[in-house]
Amino acid sequence: MSGASGSASVRESSTGELVDELVDEHRHGRPAGPLRPFVAGYAGYRQRGVPPARHRGLPSPFLTLIFTLDEPLVLLAHPDPRQPPGDFGALLGGLHSAPALITHDGAQSGLQVALRPLGARALLGLPAGELAELDVPAEAVLGPLCAELRARALAAPGWPERFAILDEILLRRLAAATQATQATQAAMPAPEVRFAWHQLLRTGGTARISDLAAETGWSGRHLTSRFRTEIGLTPKAAARVVRFDRARHLLAANAGGTGHHLADLAAACGYFDQAHLAREFRALAGCPPSQWITEEFRNIQAGAWLSEGA
Repeated sequence: MSGASGSASVRESSTGELVDELVDEHRHGRPAGPLRPFVAGYAGYRQRGVPPARHRGLPSPFLTLIFTLDEPLVLLAHPDPRQPPGDFGALLGGLHSAPALITHDGAQSGLQVALRPLGARALLGLPAGELAELDVPAEAVLGPLCAELRARALAAPGWPERFAILDEILLRRLAAATQATQATQAAMPAPEVRFAWHQLLRTGGTARISDLAAETGWSGRHLTSRFRTEIGLTPKAAARVVRFDRARHLLAANAGGTGHHLADLAAACGYFDQAHLAREFRALAGCPPSQWITEEFRNIQAGAWLSEGA
């Protein structure tokens, strides 16, 4: 398995110019056992000599943590349009209900970590709600660990070694946070919030919020307030994101489906009808399902690596 290096490989073109060799690597990894309550998965990517492109970062049930290896991550638009475009060496993003827009000029490389929102306090030292709809430099939360990880990942011979470095650094971070709170449980959200979140995931976002409140014994208003603090979205907005995430993963698994397929997909995911699914796609992805499949097909094939059931 080939690994990334600090510089792109090059070849000489027929005109004597030095151009990037074509590199298109995508690798996936599972975190070490003690990290799995907090981290859902890893992805590594490295591209050179591919066509320049734009990519939509879609809403999902995970916080996003990205460590770049070579070029910075360039965001043309954030989920919150009030955030200006910018470049990131390392990025931490909370749950969001609108897409981000990412661009590259034919070369990009990095490590992406999918963080479970219920683990944010234990691993990041803050509730996921403080990152809602935001993208921030990861250094602001993780400090010098970002520079250490990047340097060691660049020197590593391949993706398994890079994932092992992620394990080591995140386990160290978890141990420090656990020591600071005396016990991991002390850093976890309230059981009622955990129950509501897991029910939304288990039902694919179709659970009734009033039923969740009744089962926790809390009022709807209290559940909404505590849930938003810990997760970053209200239960209703979180249900919408979970349902959308399930629908787009099923759509990706059957890329190129017909209108009849979309109607079946809408019914399977709890939408009223195909038109409802299409409206939600436009709102959360910024485009209809057919356009997303067409424009993001390569990214879908490389990145359909994670679902909350993993």
